[in-house]
Amino acid sequence: MSEALPRLRFNLDFSPSADPNRPGLFIRDPYHYSDATLLVPPPLVQALECFNGAQSSVDLRAELVRITGEIQVGELEKHLFDSLNEAGFLENDKYRELKAKREAEFVTETEREAIFAGSAYPRDRMRLANLLTGRIGAPAGDPPTVAVAAPHASPDGGWDTYKAAYQALPPLQDGMDRTFVILGTSHYGAPDRFGMTRKQFATPFGIARTNRSLVDELEAAAGAAIRMEDYCHAVEHSIEFQVVFLQHLYGPEVRILPVLCGPFVKSIYQGGMPEDNEDVARFFDALGNISAREGNRLFWVLGVDMAHMGRRYGDPLRAKANLGEMLAIEQRDRQRIEQITAGDSRAYWSLVQDGHDDLKWCGASPLYTFMKIRPKLKGELVDYHQWQIDPDSVVSFGALKFKNGA
Repeated sequence: MSEALPRLRFNLDFSPSADPNRPGLFIRDPYHYSDATLLVPPPLVQALECFNGAQSSVDLRAELVRITGEIQVGELEKHLFDSLNEAGFLENDKYRELKAKREAEFVTETEREAIFAGSAYPRDRMRLANLLTGRIGAPAGDPPTVAVAAPHASPDGGWDTYKAAYQALPPLQDGMDRTFVILGTSHYGAPDRFGMTRKQFATPFGIARTNRSLVDELEAAAGAAIRMEDYCHAVEHSIEFQVVFLQHLYGPEVRILPVLCGPFVKSIYQGGMPEDNEDVARFFDALGNISAREGNRLFWVLGVDMAHMGRRYGDPLRAKANLGEMLAIEQRDRQRIEQITAGDSRAYWSLVQDGHDDLKWCGASPLYTFMKIRPKLKGELVDYHQWQIDPDSVVSFGALKFKNGA
C-alpha cells in the first residue's frame, strides 16, 4: 500500500487570481516561513484535495489522469508535489525545518522589520510621508482623549476611518514623554495569550522605541499569560500599521508598548468571562496596575476590525457592503459599539458570545482587554465603514475615541 501524502497546511492563504491572463488559485504563507507564492492552474486545483493526509500518490496519480485525460502524468505529479514541498506548504519535515529556522531567527533579531512596506504602503519615506499628510493630516483631538480605536485593514480600504481615528488624537504637549500602548489583534496567536516582544519596530520612518521596562514588568507579573518574542509579531499587521501612523504624527522615535491579543475562544464557545482564565485575569491585573500608576503618560491605540462576512470567510452569503443582509450586520455591529462606548464590558461580551461571534469580529479581544484595563471611559463612534474586500465579502470597521470623565 502506498504511503499517504502529507497534508496541505491548514494555515495557508488561498485566493483566486484576479488576472484573467493568469487564472488559478494563489497559495501564500501568511507566517512567512516561506516567501514562495504558487499559482495553481484551474484544472489542478481539484488535485489539491489529495493532500489531505489520507490519500496516497496512487490517488493523486489517478486524479491527475482524470483531470488531464492523459495516462502519463508522472512528471506532472512530481512537479506538483515538489512545488508544494519546496515552498513549505505541506505538513512534513521540510515545513517543520523552515518553521524552526525562521522562528529561531526572529528570536535573535533586535528589530522587527516592517514586512508590509512596499505592499500595503510605500517603502520610500518621502512618498509615505506625502501620502499620510494628504490622507490623515494632523492630530486635532481634545486633551481629554486618552485612547482611539482604528482599523487594521489595508489602508487603501479604510482611509476615511483611519483619518477619523488619528485626527482624534490630541497634539502632544511639549516635553510629554508618552508611551503608546498598542493593543492589536493577533490573527495567528494562541487563544487566551498575549504576544509580547522587546524588539524595536523598524519602518520607513525610522525606529519606534519599545518600552522594554514595561515589557519586563508585564512578563514578571503575568508570565504565564504572555508569549515572549511571540513570532506572530513578525507577521502581524494590526500593530505595524498603527506604528507607522503614530510615527508620522509624533516622530519616528515614538515610544510604544506593542501587545498582541489572542482570541478568547474558550469564553466565546463555552461561556463564562475571559478573566475566568487565571492567566488572562493576571494579565488584566498587571496591565491595569501599570495603567493606574502611569496615568496620562500612557495613550492607548487599538488596531481592530469588526465583522468579516461573505464567501471569503466561509459564509454562504454573497456579501455586498451597505446592501441587503449587510444592513442587518451594521445594526448588530452598532449594538456592540453602543456597549463599548458605554463602557459595559459584560454586555459587550455577551453580544460577542451570542452565536459564538458569528460576526467574526477579529478585534473582539483587544477591545475587551481595553475595557477591562480602562473602565469607566466615555467612548464615541466617529466613523463606521463597510469595505468590499472582494466581490462576495465585506469587512466592517470603525473609528472610536475615548475620554476621561465619564
